[in-house]
Amino acid sequence: MSERDRPAAITHCPACGAEGLQPFYEVAAAPVHSVLLMPTREQALDFPRGRILLALCSDCGFITNAAFEAHLQAYGRGYEATQAYSPTFRAFHERLARRLIERYALWGKTVLEIGCGQGEFLALLCELGGNRGIGFDPALDPARAPILPGLTLIPDFYGPRYADLRADFVCCKMTLEHIADPAAFVGMVRQSLGKAEETVVFFQVPEVMRILREQAFWDIYYEHCSYFSAGSLARLFRRCGFRVDDVWCDYDGQYLMIEARPTEADRGNPLPAEEPPAVVTAAVAAFAQGLEATRRRWQAILEDIRRRGLRAAIWGGGSKAVAFLTMLAPTEAVGYVVDINPHRQGTFLPGTGHAIVAPSFLAAWRPDVVIVMNPVYRDEIAAALQAMGLQPTLLTLA
Repeated sequence: MSERDRPAAITHCPACGAEGLQPFYEVAAAPVHSVLLMPTREQALDFPRGRILLALCSDCGFITNAAFEAHLQAYGRGYEATQAYSPTFRAFHERLARRLIERYALWGKTVLEIGCGQGEFLALLCELGGNRGIGFDPALDPARAPILPGLTLIPDFYGPRYADLRADFVCCKMTLEHIADPAAFVGMVRQSLGKAEETVVFFQVPEVMRILREQAFWDIYYEHCSYFSAGSLARLFRRCGFRVDDVWCDYDGQYLMIEARPTEADRGNPLPAEEPPAVVTAAVAAFAQGLEATRRRWQAILEDIRRRGLRAAIWGGGSKAVAFLTMLAPTEAVGYVVDINPHRQGTFLPGTGHAIVAPSFLAAWRPDVVIVMNPVYRDEIAAALQAMGLQPTLLTLA
């Protein structure tokens, strides 16, 4: 697509409506999906690309991809986003489920999850609390879905046509960041609740202040068109008719959580965790200033690996790997991408075409260097390598 044919970038904030978005980061051609399974290397190399143009709203602190084109997205079967094959992640999921059940007395209640993936978290809420569950996700694979009494999983997007469904608890994890108009979406959820002021709403999204602080370009990819801080997320929910009970971070600061209830009355004051928009503005300026040095540092590491003829693998075949390699050269310094998810093994990384292999592949290939995409899994990965008798140099992003 030529520059002339590109749609104009938006100039108004999708969260608060203010005009005057301030662009600060651009990727001209990023794969439009990072975890859509690519069965051949040719498909991976020819995968469609789109423009990322991150822009800040200084009024509310929200960050959006101002050049996002929703029609390029293809959520459905083959969208492989689950992290549930990791013991570290499963432990986090169970801890989070128990926290929510105990905090909101979710015993024998009805729970609705928007963007439930393969239903793992919803099944936990049902099993641990004896709850009934309704989950929605267009990528749901019925053959992999958990089978539990009272659990209904629907392979579809949640929308107004399901507004008549009633629940005591509404959960939406790692979905809002994929939605280009978050105010419309949160407003739709609020409208579906009506006057049910006792219904608790829980959302989880990536936390953008960590991304900005660490110049983590590997956490910026096309599917994520909306980026939230604690303050911008809480302000959005209040603007859409919710009272915010809590906003907090977990999973080594990577995930931002919000707990809220619909209200028709006073929507409350800012919580201590909420930063004002000016703090996000300063973090954006620091990100823009330090980003190139971070990118060049990793580029030099890859060049050194290539020059020395070392065998290097990336561990983690998801979105971070796609974003990391999209921004760096020489990508041929990386021989393989490792992933514990069996559904990714035997496929190829969108954009670069790297083969995704099982951890056991490394036992014979014997890498000199393993680049860990997510530091939260470092100990888990180190233990797996040690169990295979391998002692490569571990390099961790961030």
